[in-house]
Amino acid sequence: MIEEYEEIWKIVKKKLSTSAHGIDHTKRVYRTCKNFSEDDIEVEEDVLLPAALLHDIAREEEDNDTTGEIDHAELGARRAEKILKEQDFDTSKIKKIKHCIRTHRFRGQKEPETMEAKILSDADKLDAIGAVGIGRMFMLAGEFQERLHREVDVETYREENLTEDGRVKEISEHSPNLEYELKLKDIPEKLYTERAKRIAEERIEWMDSYFSRLEEEIEGKK
Repeated sequence: MIEEYEEIWKIVKKKLSTSAHGIDHTKRVYRTCKNFSEDDIEVEEDVLLPAALLHDIAREEEDNDTTGEIDHAELGARRAEKILKEQDFDTSKIKKIKHCIRTHRFRGQKEPETMEAKILSDADKLDAIGAVGIGRMFMLAGEFQERLHREVDVETYREENLTEDGRVKEISEHSPNLEYELKLKDIPEKLYTERAKRIAEERIEWMDSYFSRLEEEIEGKK
């Protein structure tokens, strides 16, 4: 229950305003982490759960950064340290929480080394796929005035409109089906826990069906 970390949650709610990465996303990631922690009695919940609450604490800064230099995972780890110190968290716990936050992001270069970090990384990625993932994609599409669907050569688009680290250069040229083809369908390969891999396979199968149906409807076949 989030009530265990009520003071941290109050701080997080003030910082999370974007729709797809807002408080609802954080709650879902928290719940998934809580459920996954039950698989391994050695998982430190007092590391995993605060990390889940704080993992996107700097997301708004990255989203508003036009230079592409801000890494919300790195900045978030530093910000989390300050918050946790003010909450009198143990120094060793803070170090572990920072590692979880630093290594959770999809395009990050740092690999999670602890089970807590792997669970957080998996929980965050799982929230990008399945029915929830599709909902989040269209929320973002509306925010950035993307089209419903774009028929383009995926590899050409990748070369022309993605940076080396996978960020979209011109968001108005993006679309949910491209997000799926270029990023989300590969998520199962980037997961660490067996439970997450099983869940992801089912969610990706469902998304494949959805986007196939969407294309048929757009072409007037259904």
